[in-house]
Amino acid sequence: MKISIVVPVHNEAENIIPLIQEIDKAMSAAEAYEIIYVDDGSKDETPAILKQALHDYSALRVIHHQHSCGQSTAVHTGVKAAIYPWIATLDGDGQNDPADIPNLYHVLISQQESIPNLSMVAGWRNKRYDSQWRLFSSKIANAIRSSLLGDKTPDTGCGLKVFSRDCFLSLPYFNHMHRFLPALVLRAGGQVISEPVSHRSRTNGVSNYGTLDRLWAGITDIAGVIWLQRRAKLPVSEEIKR
Repeated sequence: MKISIVVPVHNEAENIIPLIQEIDKAMSAAEAYEIIYVDDGSKDETPAILKQALHDYSALRVIHHQHSCGQSTAVHTGVKAAIYPWIATLDGDGQNDPADIPNLYHVLISQQESIPNLSMVAGWRNKRYDSQWRLFSSKIANAIRSSLLGDKTPDTGCGLKVFSRDCFLSLPYFNHMHRFLPALVLRAGGQVISEPVSHRSRTNGVSNYGTLDRLWAGITDIAGVIWLQRRAKLPVSEEIKR
């Protein structure tokens, strides 16, 4: 397994070291890996803690945005900087379990022969530890999104995913694109499957997103993704041999 793990963070100082330790442990059997933290303009101690962590973890790389550009831009920055062909992403709040990464990777690799063009395995938090309101709003949002976009993904909001770097970089880039990665991969001709993963309660810090923020962005972005889907052209082609 050669993989780059991209972790976007914004004001997650208390979660930095515990999560790096978990990632490092989870990757102990990997042939090669790197951990890329993208600090999206944090105003707390996140930059200082990451700078110190560079001395303690040889696999760690840190990229700093001078101003906050949003999670999608942070993920895009990390994937562009990655050196390995496979990418794993997870949220920096500690609610995703890095121990799930090897399983998602092995599912992707083992299923490629039976599922042509398999480009992504998306985590599915089938047992979530969030507030009742967040669970309800997420369930409604996932149902609406899946119905309109046909992405066949029960939990596209899960930050834990494993996918092809080349495939990701071929996708149209826009703000909030990370919420629609399965639909965008399908639009590009790739295949996506979902795999159950662990989910944990947030123990430190506070969420950077509000329900109303997600709702408004979701409505406008779904319309944009539908526009992209309707204009996609996937030719059936073959190379002519001599």
